[in-house]
Amino acid sequence: MATETVAKPRTSARVHVQKFGTFLSGMIMPNIGAFIAWGIITALFIEKGWLPVPQLGGFGETDGKPNIGLVGPMITYLLPLLIGYTGGKMVYDVRGGVVGAIGTMGVIVGAGIPMFIGAMIMGPLGGWTMKKIDMLWDGKIRPGFEMLVNNFSAGIWGALLALLGFYGISPLVTAFSTAAGNFVQFLVHNGLLPLTSIFIEPAKVLFLNNAINHGVLTPLGVQQSLEQGKSILFLLEANPGPGLGLLLAYAFFGRGAAKASAPGAAIIQFLGGIHEIYFPYVLMRPLLILGTIAGGMTGIATLAITNSGLVAPAAPGSIFAVLAQTSRDSYFGVILSVVLAAAVSFLVSSVILRTTKHSDEADLGDATARMEAMKGKKSSVASTLTGAGAGTAAGAAASRGGVGVLAGPVRNVVFACDAGMGSSAMGASVLRNKIKAAGFPDVKVTNASIANLTDSYDVVVTHQDLTERAKPATSSAVHYSVDNFMSSPRYDEIVELVRESNTERDGSADAGATHGAHAAEAPVDAAPAAAAGTAASTAGTSEILARESVVLTGSATTRDAAIDEAGRLLLARGAVDEGYIAAMHEREESVSTYMGSFLAIPHGTNAAKDHIRKSAVSVIRYPEGIDWNGKEVKFVVGVAGINNEHLHILSSIAKVFTNKDQVARLEAATSEDEVLELFGKVNA
Repeated sequence: MATETVAKPRTSARVHVQKFGTFLSGMIMPNIGAFIAWGIITALFIEKGWLPVPQLGGFGETDGKPNIGLVGPMITYLLPLLIGYTGGKMVYDVRGGVVGAIGTMGVIVGAGIPMFIGAMIMGPLGGWTMKKIDMLWDGKIRPGFEMLVNNFSAGIWGALLALLGFYGISPLVTAFSTAAGNFVQFLVHNGLLPLTSIFIEPAKVLFLNNAINHGVLTPLGVQQSLEQGKSILFLLEANPGPGLGLLLAYAFFGRGAAKASAPGAAIIQFLGGIHEIYFPYVLMRPLLILGTIAGGMTGIATLAITNSGLVAPAAPGSIFAVLAQTSRDSYFGVILSVVLAAAVSFLVSSVILRTTKHSDEADLGDATARMEAMKGKKSSVASTLTGAGAGTAAGAAASRGGVGVLAGPVRNVVFACDAGMGSSAMGASVLRNKIKAAGFPDVKVTNASIANLTDSYDVVVTHQDLTERAKPATSSAVHYSVDNFMSSPRYDEIVELVRESNTERDGSADAGATHGAHAAEAPVDAAPAAAAGTAASTAGTSEILARESVVLTGSATTRDAAIDEAGRLLLARGAVDEGYIAAMHEREESVSTYMGSFLAIPHGTNAAKDHIRKSAVSVIRYPEGIDWNGKEVKFVVGVAGINNEHLHILSSIAKVFTNKDQVARLEAATSEDEVLELFGKVNA
């Protein structure tokens, strides 16, 4: 019998460009604050600025010596080094970032001009090559020599990369920058720059704008701004006028859901700078791209005619950000370009809406879904268009925490918190039991600190105050936000998501085997409580929860006093030092450790793990209850853990507090041994 060869689905060129653009923007966007700071200093203090100051603007002389100022050094050294470090760190964490920055310095000195493109080359190159070099002797270094080898290898390779940047990369990048700059000047001088909208506006709708905007326009714009005090390039893509005009046309001449949602979308787009919110309206009627193209061309032509521009990038593309970065002599031209771009886009889009027949009511949701499919993840503003309650369990989660696109069965779930020690372990235990009870024991449920997250999970669960921190590192995952770790209704939604995806997509009895195989490949940076069986076997000797750490009637009357009381019990056991108690308070100020069911589990931050000497847990009961950020708490469990030794205790505690009868027994306990027995841990 002939065997069938199943061809792998080809990744489209658009997806490749999207990934490339995302990588480029990943180097630029974290440093936009530095660009804005440079733009503000430039706008204020250069010779033609609002408040000219020679010592800050870098013009004139002081005591016979030329003023260096802040403007030149920031754009020549600070911004490229930040980009180089960020690019290296994206590839190989801090070590890659340091080596990438060293290599970038070579390009900077070799070129003598702002080296943004050079930094975007040397940063990732430094991180990638350092990673490959470290792999050569991974596991082969004698104990005690790791720091010596790591420091010298990074130093030697960084020095070589700096020389490569100086002699090899900087001439090539300089030549490219010069050619690109000349091409832009050619377009400007010949009145052809408005034609770029023919490419930019469709690219925005297809999420290809990052490759264009952050890969080419921002670096060239910054260089042009340094030479001329402003640049038109910063507004080629960021002008909010075309999108505003399109949405206003829908507000007046659209139908159904599109007409009703357009005014709100216009406010978000124009004032908030979230341009992606108008993309579904274009996808719903592709002919409307002509309106945004016409608006974009009009805006660019206006800027060229009035010789107007911005001093630095406007990010996000809000009218407020645009005005904040407008050159002192360009306010009239910039405002006029936005107004005319919106007017032309409105007129062209209105004509299209009035002369074509279409049912906007039915197609807005489909268009939003197509937009999210092209983007590769759910849109954070999609609920504005389609309603917060629409969709499946995954759609409901989108309105609460944002979700990625689930590409297959749910195989691994991670519960993440700041330290990955207490809250996440408890939440993971509760969720693991629910998923197992639903008949999916092979679904891996782990816990981790946010700092250790990787984009390898299907579902990520976080406290609602931490979701935005978790998203960048896990953009492909489905995200759920919770505010109650013990009995959140989101857990039932996750179980339903597991049931739907694993039943519909696996479709066979082999699904469990598949899950098991995948589970073996899951990251091990945060082992689940279920995998802590070996740790559990040593728990009896290590006495993680001992009788002297159980207090039946606590003396504290406030949250902070209760944290101190729990921390002092850990300190008395020799499990932590004084610094850990301070870290417990720090953790509480950032995200509450209230778990629900009258339980709080204060613990330190991720950075405080050096203050832990051994794993230990303390339990204090407050019969009268204390106020914990507006919630009543009767049980405070202090947590300090190393190498997941404490997870089996937390799992036992989680089981108790998800059972009302067990909680009642705990409230009625008259001895420490009763508490220990309930948690499955009796000490002699």
